[in-house]
Amino acid sequence: MPDDEFPFSARVAQLGGGVALRALAATWRFRVVGGEAIESLRAAGKPFIFSLWHGQLLPLIWHHRGEGVAILVSEHRDGELIARVARAMGYRLIRGSTTRGGERALLRLVRELKAGAEVAVTPDGPKGPARRYASGALVAAQRSGAAILPIAAHADRAWNLSSWDRFMIPEPFARVTVAYGPPTHVVAGTSRAAIAQAPAFEALMKETERVACG
Repeated sequence: MPDDEFPFSARVAQLGGGVALRALAATWRFRVVGGEAIESLRAAGKPFIFSLWHGQLLPLIWHHRGEGVAILVSEHRDGELIARVARAMGYRLIRGSTTRGGERALLRLVRELKAGAEVAVTPDGPKGPARRYASGALVAAQRSGAAILPIAAHADRAWNLSSWDRFMIPEPFARVTVAYGPPTHVVAGTSRAAIAQAPAFEALMKETERVACG
């Protein structure tokens, strides 16, 4: 969205929010569990899909800032602020939704993965239902052959917004645990068969969250 179409109030919020976020996030203390999963993928030069719940987006995009990951962000206006903050943190953007007529976004995801990139997807975004695994990441993994890497975050002190995803904002000096699950491939001959694996991947995400919560 061009600047002249982005409301002035939202641009002010972006500037102020960016400064506040950096000041807040600089106080967070991170602990990583299961880091060998991502290390092995990167050592082998293999593309993969970060799979994270929308409500845990903030500490996770901070933790992986500056790594050149491509992140899928909704084209809705409420996704514009997230997009601009993510870009400022060094993310590359894929705009659109793979679950709402977003074949173009899905094709872009697959293209990035086949080129060897790392991408991040919130399978319950952009509007929920929370913690329900939608089709986009599964189909992208099936078409590209890339693994899905579950990732979860837990903060010992956090504010949770009254939004559909209970969006988490770790408090100052919070201890944030980032957990990685096992890299998992979608073994399916068709997109429909890939989508049918959603319950299994929801279970993987649930287990990764359990590990993050300690």
